[in-house]
This record gives sequence, C-alpha cells and structure tokens, in this order.
Amino acid sequence: MSNESSVAAEQGTAPASGASHNNSHTPSPNHTVSKDTRRRVVTASFIGNFVEWFDYAVYGYLAGIIATVFFPESDRQTALLATFGVFAISFFVRPLGGFIWGHIGDRLGRKQALSLSIVLMSVATFCIALIPGYATIGVMAPILLLLVRVVQGFSAAGEYAGASAFLVEYAPANRRGLYAAVVPASTAAGLLLGSLLAALLSSVLSAEQLNDWGWRLPFLLAAPMGLIGRYIRTKLEDTPAFRELTAKDTAVKAPALAMFKTYRKQLIIATGAVLLNAVGFYVILSYMPTYLSVELGFGAAESFLATTIALASYIGFIFLTGIASDKFGRKRMLITASVLFILLTVPAFMLLDTRNFLVIVLVQILLGGMLTLNDGTLPSFLAELFPTKVRYTGFAVSFNLSNALFGGTAPFMATLLIGMTHSQLAPGWYLVAASLVSLIAVLFAAETSKKPLLQD
Repeated sequence: MSNESSVAAEQGTAPASGASHNNSHTPSPNHTVSKDTRRRVVTASFIGNFVEWFDYAVYGYLAGIIATVFFPESDRQTALLATFGVFAISFFVRPLGGFIWGHIGDRLGRKQALSLSIVLMSVATFCIALIPGYATIGVMAPILLLLVRVVQGFSAAGEYAGASAFLVEYAPANRRGLYAAVVPASTAAGLLLGSLLAALLSSVLSAEQLNDWGWRLPFLLAAPMGLIGRYIRTKLEDTPAFRELTAKDTAVKAPALAMFKTYRKQLIIATGAVLLNAVGFYVILSYMPTYLSVELGFGAAESFLATTIALASYIGFIFLTGIASDKFGRKRMLITASVLFILLTVPAFMLLDTRNFLVIVLVQILLGGMLTLNDGTLPSFLAELFPTKVRYTGFAVSFNLSNALFGGTAPFMATLLIGMTHSQLAPGWYLVAASLVSLIAVLFAAETSKKPLLQD
C-alpha cells in the first residue's frame, strides 16, 4: 500500500504551520486502517445523514400539504409561514444539541455520539407519520408537530459534525476532502429520495388521497433506515485520532470551555464560513420546489422534477469538489464559491422567472454546482480547523449556530421577504448577503489542507 505509506510519511514530516505552540499533531495511525474498515466508515457516515436529510426534504417538499393538515384554514401564505415557522423553531435547539453532542463526541467518542443521534432522529421522524391532523385533534396537532421537530433538531445537531469528524479522522491525509465530501453527498441523496417520493406521490395519488394519508408514507421509512444505520455504526471502532487521544489521557473534561478559552478565533471563522452553506442549502435544495410552485406558479410536478435533476447533478459535483479541495486547498475553494454567489445569484433568480422548464433546470444545476464548491469543501475545512480534543464540539457548535439562526429560517425568511418587498428576487438577495459574510470569514482563515490534523 505505497500510497498510504506516503500519506503516513507526509503526516510524520509536515510542518505545524499555523498551530499554537502547545499543539501537537496526530502521528497518523491511519496507515494501519484497512480499506474494508474505511468502506464501512463511509457507509456508516452516509446513512445517518441520509436519514436526517430525507426527513427535511420530505417536510420541505410537502410543506404546502403539511400546512393544510396541521394548521387551521386561513390564507395560504399564513399557513405556509406557520409550517416553515415550525421548521425554523426546530433549528433553535440545534446549538444546544451541538454543545451536548460535541461533549459526548469529544469525551466518550465519535462512535457513541453518532450511534445515539441516529436513533433519536429516526424515531422522531417516524412519529410525524402518526400525528393526527388539525381537523381531528385541533391545536394539539401543530403542538405535537413542533415537539417532534424539536427532538429532530436536537438529534440532527450531532449528525453532520460527527460524521465529518469521523471521516476526516479515518481518511488518508491527502484525501480528507474527498472522504468528508461523503457527508454533503449523503444529505443531497436524502433530499433526492425525498424529492423522488414527493414527485411520485403527487403523480399517482389524487389531491384528496395525498392530503388524507399519502403525505405520511415517506416518514414511515425512517425507522428501518435508522435501525440499519445504528447497527452499522455499533460494529465500528472509534477513530484512530480519538483512540490515541484517550490512550494518552489528554481528552479535556469540558470541551466547550476549552474551545471558548483557546479557540475563539477558529469558532468565529467557522460560524461565519458556514453561513453560505446554511442559507444556500435550504434555499436552493429544499425551499426551491415551494418557491417555483407557490411564488412563480410553476406546476408542482415540474417543480419537483427540476429539483430532482439538480440534486442528482449536485451529488456528482460534490465529489469532484472534494478532490479539488485536496488539490487546490480549502480556502481557495470556499472563496471561489462565495464570489460566484455574490455575482450570479440574482441574475439566476431572474432567469427562473422565465417559467421555461429547461431554463429552470439549467439554473438549478448552475446554483447547485456553485453550492458544491462550498459544501464539498466545508466539512473537511471545519474538521481541520479544530484539534482532536475539541473537534466535534467546535464543528457542531459553529455549524449548528449558523444553521439555527440562518439555515432553518431560510424558507421562512424567503417567504417573509417576498411578502414584505413584493419582489420574487428577495431570496436571491438574501443568499448574496450570506455569501458576503462567508467570504469575509474565510479570508481570515489559514489554509488547513495538506497539513496533519491538530491533536491537542
């Protein structure tokens, strides 16, 4: 395995540029990891995020139906705002979840945190299918929906960060970007299946059937998928980096305190860098079908189909971005993504208003491809930004804080801004603002690729 031997050599000799004086580097037990183990690591990391984002996709794509089921009859925009409001509120617990899952992951291990989070997520998602509608139990329907979404938000706070850290700590040093790209690919795959199921249900069921019981079917799939994911994860060892940390007994008792005390700059940079992902992901890949059908009057089936095509291309692009970030560096890729969004987002939204199916598909592929430049790079960038002892916490807190404030609220804000400004370009300008903040944050970051992972 000459390639992995060269990786080990790189990790043993690379300079500690950019690290503080008390930081050491992982001497790389990675070269002893078998290909079979890495394949199982990739599978375990993929399936958890897949379940999580499948749920978010179904909720987003069927938001119009969910609004009629769980909220009293009123004007359509108010009901839709309420539905997206529940979606947003569930994100507010994510920073708390980031602290708790980060503590578990940095103290007890990445494997332990990931095994618990996938159980909570799949059970909560399954429960959505069982909640009666407003017509049956009145105001208790939206209350129960909100409670379940809060549990989902809490459990989701540990998934993306944990899976990214898990993959980065198992990956060869020169392929960390490619391995970490599995995480956003799994989120897009979950969205893709959600989009396909929503399109299928919209095609084969009548409006009455879809409103009555059809919308519940996708949520029922979460339980078996979650059980499979947990089984795979329990069969893995924890990462080499974490096992080394525990072997040396250098794990910190309070990772969050250590992070705020020593790594405040990294935390600020990470939170700002996530903003483009937070807003862009939900506007382009989750909210877009609703935007096309409700705001632009495009057919529901055509809206789902256009987003499905864009998602499929996104998955292919995301791995190319991971490879490119390993070659050209994380910082260059993230800056490129921000600049492209600043320049091209509003013109792209103008083209969506043509209501031409081919144009809409091409625009969504363009926006999704631009987003992969950020999303395919961000997991490895964030994981490399923090040392092993606070990696899970630093990643989870920064990622979930930005997503709570701006990601989960993106569909709500997009709908609200359109109502306030009477401009269908409002979501595009919102995305431009997020891109500008991310650009400024990344400009202050050091390059993290092609260097050994920080240990302590």
